[in-house]
Amino acid sequence: MSRIKNLKQEFNNFGFTLIEMLVVLFFITLILGLSTVYFSGGLASARIESTAREIAAIMRYAKSLARINHEKQIVTIDLDSRLYRIEGRNSRIIPKDVSIKVVDPVSGEISTGKYIMVYPATGSAGGENIVLWNNKKQLNIRTDPVVGSVIIK
Repeated sequence: MSRIKNLKQEFNNFGFTLIEMLVVLFFITLILGLSTVYFSGGLASARIESTAREIAAIMRYAKSLARINHEKQIVTIDLDSRLYRIEGRNSRIIPKDVSIKVVDPVSGEISTGKYIMVYPATGSAGGENIVLWNNKKQLNIRTDPVVGSVIIK
């Protein structure tokens, strides 16, 4: 009989108490809650960075097309409808949480209307500064007026 009692006591010592389970669940909930707050800002930052990379890539592509095909290419940024594209190609959308303006060396700051960048057959154009920002970050897409290289800062 004492052997059965000892087995019952050993069997009852396996497992977790209710308090231990509640403590573990509390820590899991706390870690998950903090991680979602931490990573929620990353999405907005990634969205503005990807938009800047896409606009810069379109500008570089237009420059390359102008040189290869020996004909001018036009990149249009429609600030009102929040679209950008190479003329004759599909438009891309600027996300709603990303604000945009263009600082032109001649016209100054432009935040409404359409802004047109013309890449001649030589491929060199530029001097403008496209500014993208949201509540977390600001990025500048600059083109060198002499060489025409596109830089994101």
